[in-house]
Amino acid sequence: MSFSLSEIKKFLTNQGFSKEMDAAVILGSGLGGFVDRIENPISVPYEKIPGFPETSVHGHAGDLCTGTIGNKKIIVFSGRFHLYEGHEQSVTVLPVRIANEFSARKLIISNAAGAINESFKVGDLMVIEDIFRLFEMVSSRPGDKFRYHHYETARKLRQIAAELQLEVQRGTYLFVNGPNYETKAEIRAFRILGADVVGMSTVPELIEASRLKLQTAAVSLITNMAAGVTKKRLDHSEVKKAAESRKDDFAKYVSEIILKL
Repeated sequence: MSFSLSEIKKFLTNQGFSKEMDAAVILGSGLGGFVDRIENPISVPYEKIPGFPETSVHGHAGDLCTGTIGNKKIIVFSGRFHLYEGHEQSVTVLPVRIANEFSARKLIISNAAGAINESFKVGDLMVIEDIFRLFEMVSSRPGDKFRYHHYETARKLRQIAAELQLEVQRGTYLFVNGPNYETKAEIRAFRILGADVVGMSTVPELIEASRLKLQTAAVSLITNMAAGVTKKRLDHSEVKKAAESRKDDFAKYVSEIILKL
C-alpha cells in the first residue's frame, strides 16, 4: 500500500468522515443492504480512496460508508479483501486497521458461510464463538504475540439476540483460503475437527483485531450447506438469495450490537 493509514484517514475526513467512530462494520457477501439503515450517510467508492485496493467479488459493493445508527457514529466497509483475490495479508486486514485508526470502540464483522453442522439450515445467523485456522498463517505480523480475546464478546452477542427475540446459532468458524469450495472429504474432516461453518474471510480480521485489542463481534449468515451435507450443487448465487431472506433481521441485529455492545 503506497499510502499510510493517516493519509487515508485525512482523505476520508476531508470527505466528511468524523475523526473518531463509535463502531466499525465489515459487511460480508450479499449483506450490503445494511447501509440502507445508516442515517445521514456519506459513501465513497473504494476506487476513489488513495492507495485503496478494489474488491472483485460478486456481492461486495466496494464502498466505504459513514453516518449514524441512533447516536453512534459508524464507518462501514461494504466489501472486503480476500487472500484468493491475490491480496497480501496486510491488505486483507486493512479495514481493521482503518477502524483502529478512527479509534472505533467496537468492530462488527459479518460474512456469508457454508454450514458444516448438519443441524444448521440456510438462512441461519450464527454468532462466531471460536475460530479454526487449519494451520494457515493468518497474521500479517507473525512476530507479534497476543491473546485471542473474542470469547466474552460472543456471550454478549447472544444476550442481545435474546433481547430481540432473534434465534441465533453459535459455533466455530473454520477459515480456508479459497476461492474454490471444499470437497466432500474435506467437509467430513472439518466436522470431525469440530467446525460448524466454513468460509474464506473473517479469521484474519479477528486475529488482527485481537492484536490491536479492539472489542470485536462476529456473525455468520449461513448461505449454503457445505459440500456433501446435501445433494444440492454449490452455487455462489445462493449467497444473494439467503442474504435477501434475512436482510431485515441481520440489519436489526447489527444495529442493536452497535447500540448495546
